Amino acid sequence: MIFGQRALATLVLAVSLSCPAIAQDTKTVPQSRLEMQLSFSPLVKQTANAVVNVYAERVVERRSIFSGDPFFEEFFGQRMPNRSEKQSSLGSGVIVGKNGIVVTNNHVIEGADDIKVALADGREYPCKIMLKDDRLDLAVLKIQSDGPFDVVPIGDSDAVEVGDIVLAIGNPFGVGQTVTSGIVSALARNQVSSGDFGFFIQTDAAINPGNSGGGLIDMNGALIGINTAIFSKGGGSNGVGFAIPANLVKVFVASAEGGNGSFVRPFIGASFEPVTSEVAEALGLDRARGALVTAVVNGGPAASAGIKPGQVITAVNGIAVEHPDALGYRLTTVGIGHEARVTITENGKPHDVSLKLDRAPETSPRDERLIEGRNPFAGAVVANLSPRLAEELRLSTSLQGVVVTEINRGSPAARIGLAPKDIIRSVNGAAIDSSKTLESVMADGASFWRVEIERDGQIIRQFFR
Repeated sequence: MIFGQRALATLVLAVSLSCPAIAQDTKTVPQSRLEMQLSFSPLVKQTANAVVNVYAERVVERRSIFSGDPFFEEFFGQRMPNRSEKQSSLGSGVIVGKNGIVVTNNHVIEGADDIKVALADGREYPCKIMLKDDRLDLAVLKIQSDGPFDVVPIGDSDAVEVGDIVLAIGNPFGVGQTVTSGIVSALARNQVSSGDFGFFIQTDAAINPGNSGGGLIDMNGALIGINTAIFSKGGGSNGVGFAIPANLVKVFVASAEGGNGSFVRPFIGASFEPVTSEVAEALGLDRARGALVTAVVNGGPAASAGIKPGQVITAVNGIAVEHPDALGYRLTTVGIGHEARVTITENGKPHDVSLKLDRAPETSPRDERLIEGRNPFAGAVVANLSPRLAEELRLSTSLQGVVVTEINRGSPAARIGLAPKDIIRSVNGAAIDSSKTLESVMADGASFWRVEIERDGQIIRQFFR
C-alpha cells in the first residue's frame, strides 16, 4: 500500500496519540484539516483519573471586637469569648504513586487541619502530609487508603521544548475537573513567584484559580510540571501560566518517600549574581547568560572544586545555565550525595570541574541559649550561626556570628523590636562571637546598653537603659 505525504503524516500523528512510546520521536506539524480534527480524548481518559481535587480546611479563631475592653468584660462578668470558624481552600493534585502518593502545591494545603482528595469518579479520601516546602511551593500527600490508584508517570521535563503541545488538568474555580490545551511558551522562567524558587515552565494553556497543584501533561501522557502560578491582574487566565518542572518534582517525591522531615537542597558554598550585558562583554562571553561567582566560602564544595570569584558557571552536566536560579535548580535535581560536572568560563575559555553536592555543614555547635535576667535581650533564644542553620533560616550561608532564632511574646526582647534572623554583632563594644559570649555579657547587669545588630545586611545601632 502506498501513502501520500499528507496521508502518511496523518497516520503518524494518529499513532502518536495512541502510542506514547512512538510519539517522542515523531513530533510533526499538522498538515491538513483532518489532522486538526484529531482529539485529545484518549489522552484525557488515560490521565484524568489520576488528577484529583484537594480540599483543605483550617480552623481560624476570630478575636471578638470587645475582647480586652474593660467595660464590656466587667459588664458581662467574663472575658468576651473568641469565635472559631472553618476556612476552606480548593486546589488540585496529581497521583504519582499507585499507593496514593499525591503531589500538589504547598499553598493549597498550608496551615490545613484537615485535607481530603476527591477523585474524578467521586470517591473521597482523607490525606496526611508527608513533606512540604513553601520555598518550592510543593507538597506531597498520602491518601489514607491502600489503593491501588491510577497514576500519571513523572516525565523528563528537560526533554520539553518550546512549542510542544500540553494539557493542563485541574479544578479551576471549583467547578469540577477541567482540561485545557496549549503549548509550552518558554522555559527557565524566573522571578515569577514570591518564593525563592526561580525555574518555571511557561505555558499558554489556560490556568485559573483552583488549577494550582494540577498537572501539566505532555502528549505521551507524562507529567512534565505542576501548575503553580498565573500572571494576571484580574485573577483569570491571560495565557501566561507557570508550572514547576517534573524533574524537581521527582527529587521532591523521592525525599518524601525517604522519610525526610524537610527538603534539603545542596550546599554550594558560593554566592552568585546574574550576568549582565556589560559583565558578559568584560569577561569575553558571547552573550549575557550564566551565574557570576561573587564570593566563595573557604572550605566549601565550590572552593574545593577550584571555583573562584569572577568566574561564570554556564552549564551543569552539559545543560546550559541561564541565570543563578537555573543553576540552583540544576544542582538540586542532580541531588545530594552526587557529583555535578560544572562548566566554568574564565577569560572567555570554558573548562569543566567536578562539584560534590552535600547538605550544608554545621561547622560550629548551635548551642542555643535563652537569654534571661534584667537586660534588653531577655526572652530571646540565640544560637551560633553555621551554614546549616543559615540555610534553615534562609540567610546567606556565608554569614557568621550569633543569630536570634526565637522571641518569647511579651518579653523585653520583643518590646525593643528584636526579631528572629537578627544577628547580634556587639554589646557595649564587646564583639559577640558565640551564644555563650552573649549570655556572659548580658549577665553583667549594666545600666546602659549599646548594641549593634545586623538585619537584612544593614547594621542597626541602638541604645537602651
